[in-house]
Parts: sequence; structure tokens; C-alpha cells
Amino acid sequence: MIGGPFPVDESYFMANACGVDFGTSNSTVGLSRPGYSTLLPLEDGKLTLPSAVFFNAEDELVSYGRAALANYLAGYEGRLMRSLKSLLGTGLIDGQTEVLGRALPFRMLLAQFIGELKHRAEAASGQSFDHAVLGRPVFFIDGDNKADQLAEQTLSDIARSVGFRNVAFQFEPIAAAFDYESQIDREELVLVADIGGGTSDFSLVRLSPQRAKRTDRRSDILANGGVHIGGTDFDKYLSLTTVMPLLGLGSRLTNDSEVPSSYYFNLATWHTINLAYTQKTWLQLKDLYRDARDKPKLDRLLDLIKERSGHWLAIQVEEGKIALSQADSVVLNLDRLAPREQLTVTRDAFDGAITRLMGSVESTVAALLQDAGVNAADVDTVFFTGGSSGVGSLRQRIARLVPTARQVEGDLFGSIGAGLALDALRKFG
Repeated sequence: MIGGPFPVDESYFMANACGVDFGTSNSTVGLSRPGYSTLLPLEDGKLTLPSAVFFNAEDELVSYGRAALANYLAGYEGRLMRSLKSLLGTGLIDGQTEVLGRALPFRMLLAQFIGELKHRAEAASGQSFDHAVLGRPVFFIDGDNKADQLAEQTLSDIARSVGFRNVAFQFEPIAAAFDYESQIDREELVLVADIGGGTSDFSLVRLSPQRAKRTDRRSDILANGGVHIGGTDFDKYLSLTTVMPLLGLGSRLTNDSEVPSSYYFNLATWHTINLAYTQKTWLQLKDLYRDARDKPKLDRLLDLIKERSGHWLAIQVEEGKIALSQADSVVLNLDRLAPREQLTVTRDAFDGAITRLMGSVESTVAALLQDAGVNAADVDTVFFTGGSSGVGSLRQRIARLVPTARQVEGDLFGSIGAGLALDALRKFG
């Protein structure tokens, strides 16, 4: 059971394998023993740890998860880093950033966070973990096998560097399938739709209580597919469509050219927000300001950058996106802008902002079904997991591809971690 008590017996304490879901937005660690499966509490009794790190320049302290976000929003001087997983497979992973007055390689940043996950999981379970099954998207990088393999190897090296002696990987939608399989009593052909913070991943799998006993499940997996589109992309395009025009996106210079959009794309993208704070960017924007036709909007942009409030703005947009899963409209209270702004954003505006992204995700699912040679009518269930599967319009587009399948919502933030824990038990015993 998720979050349930552990049995106190000798065999339990021999378990030193866990499942690690290092997510773009949130992370979990799970532990399984025969008859028991649980996610471990990682922060104040909560089973998820937001994938965020804050370097407090005033006290020279490092905080993680919700505490990192709270310290940043409280106004402490320092550096917030989010969407760390998005660095994998990109050229940025070999770069570095400056924190607390010194250079910090991005690889070391990821190692700090994953090491913290391991430490907290061990403290919660009262034991050490030598072995881990880590989740991975079907594709870290779309259309580049070499970069994809390098991303997995990088993550493996980082996991080993923090003390996991043996590391295995499992596709995240397959892990979610294992979690769902533990809840059914008959065979089903299941389309697993894992819409996470950084990727949308899909698997078509035959599941049953009998098949769950097999150690080799390759013949049960009919197809895997994915695309590098997720919740952080939805945040970005919602921000670019609704918020960034308040800061001058689309405005013009005296020569009638537009203010370059790259500054706004950096501010709207979680893992590149800090690029807006460099001295080089500041000097470039000051030069552009002299030729700006709409100086009040550029004043807002410069004030936001000066106060290093880019992550605050991204958080407002993210919270608005989440609220639009339930509401037809939401008001963003942008009180750190000068002057203050209350911006109403509708669900229709959000759907319009991400229409192209939803189309790419839908095409990925259609191709998966075609590759598997499966008729839509043969799919019994669509199992939704991942925080961004709460976007109703996207869920509807996926469901329409398999109209006779029933829709089941898993634990949006816990199914993958629980499934990885089950896989760790199978692989490492």
C-alpha cells in the first residue's frame, strides 16, 4: 500500500534496493517487499520532494524541495534551481553556474539533489540503499539516440557517485504499468499515458496478476513511445502567450524590428531562467531599452530581472496552469510587477497556447498504436499518470484515439515511484 506501515521482520531490513523517480518537477523514492509497497516520506511527511534547490547567499545554506521554494519566495538573497532533469542530454550538462560566489558544475548540482534524495529515503526507511532502479523517459532527447544514451549514462554515473553501487533503469510508463498491474484481477491491454513535467511517455502493455509473476516482461510490452513535451513546456507557452507581452514580448524598437524574443523564452523556461540574470544580458537589454518604443514594458522587464523574480513569475504561471485544470478562468496576481497587474487567463487561452504541443503528443500516441499493430478497439484501459495528465483537453485528445477504453487515473505523482520500487524488488530481490 502506498504510504503504509512497514512490517518489522528480518527480511525487511535485508532489502537495500529502492526505486527512484527523479522527476522534472517532483521526485519520489519507493521501497517494496513481498506484500508491501510504499513511497517514502521525503519532506515533512510528504511523499514527494519538488525537484528544486535554493542556495541561500545570506546564510550560505542549501535547501531542497518545498523549503527551497519557500526560501526563494520569502525574498532571501540567493539562487533557485528547478527543472534539473531537463539538463540531461543537453550541452548545458557540461557547463556550470555561479552559486554562493563560486562555480558549481551542473553535474555536481544534480549529484547534490540525487544524493539528498538518497539520504532522505534512507532516513525515512531506517536503512541504507545500495541498489536502485531509476526511472527514465522513453526519450531524454527526441530524434538523437547518441544524446539519449549519453543522458542515461550521465544519470547512471551521478547515481553511482552518490553511493548507489548497482543502478538499473526502467521506462517511466512501464513503471507506472507495474503499479497499475498490482491493482487488477484480470488481464488487460493497457495504454499507459505518463504526462510529466518534461516529457510525455507512452507504453502499450499486457498486464495481469499472472504476468506480474514473470521476471522477464519484454514479451508483454508491445510498444513504447514518447516526445520531449511536458508540463514545463505548457508553462512556457502559457507564459509567452499571456504574461510575457506585459514585459515587452512582441513590442518594437525604433527601427521597427521586434525586441528579441530570446530574453522572454529564457524567462519562460524553468531551466534557463538564470541566464536572464547574467551581466551580459543586462547590458544587452540596457542597449535595447534606448531604442524601445514601449519603454514602460521594458521597465517591467528590467525591474523583474534586477529583482531576480523570474522564478516567482514562473511559479505564478504554473499555479495558474494547475488551477485551469478545474476552473474556466484564473486571475494571476502579479504583484511583484511594477506597476502591479492582475491578469485573467482563461482555459481557452491556455488550450490555444499549447495547441501545437497537444498535437505533437496526440501524433505520438497514434504512431505508437500503429507501430504496435493494435486496433484502437482492442485497448481495454488508458492509465493516466504524471502531474500534467491533469490537463483536461490533452487527456481528451488521447482518450479519443481509443474511444472504447475505460479511463483510469493513477496516483499522478506516485505511480511511477511505486512501480520502480516493484521493479527494484524483482531485479535486486
